[in-house]
Amino acid sequence: MSYIADTGRSKGRNCMTESTIWWLMAGVAVTIELLTGTFYLLMISIGLVAAAISAHMGAGISVQILVAAVIGGGATVAWHVYKSKTETRLPANANRDVNLDIGGHVQVGSWQADGLAQVQYRGAQWTVVAAPGVAQQAGTYKVKELLGNRLVVEPV
Repeated sequence: MSYIADTGRSKGRNCMTESTIWWLMAGVAVTIELLTGTFYLLMISIGLVAAAISAHMGAGISVQILVAAVIGGGATVAWHVYKSKTETRLPANANRDVNLDIGGHVQVGSWQADGLAQVQYRGAQWTVVAAPGVAQQAGTYKVKELLGNRLVVEPV
C-alpha cells in the first residue's frame, strides 16, 4: 500500500513537479488564448505563472492555489475595469472594425441644393451627406459613417 501513496520522489523515479504542472497549465492557457483571442486567458496565465514561481520557491500546494487565484483573478478584474473605463464602443455604422469604408476618402465636386452629393467610390456611384456642422464645399472628404446606402463625410 505504501507504493500507491508514494509519489516516487524518494525512489528517484521521474515525476512531474508541481511547478512543471503550473508551467504546463500556463502554456495551455496561452495557447487557447492565441486560438480564441480571449485576452482574459492571458490574465489567468499570469496567475498560473505566479503559482509556478511560488512552487519553485517551495510553497505548499495550498499557497500555490491561493497565489494562482489571487494573481490571476486580480489581473482579470483589473483588465476588465481598465477596458470598461477606456473603451468607447462606436455603433456598427461608424466602427472601422465592422465597416472598412470608414476612413475612406472621396472627392466631392459639388453639393446639391438638398444637401446631398454624388461621388464615385470603389467603382460605384454613392450618395454623400455631410456630417452635422460640416460646411458643404467642394473638396476631399473622409467617410465618417454609413447611414443605409449613404456615406456620411467630414473634411479631411
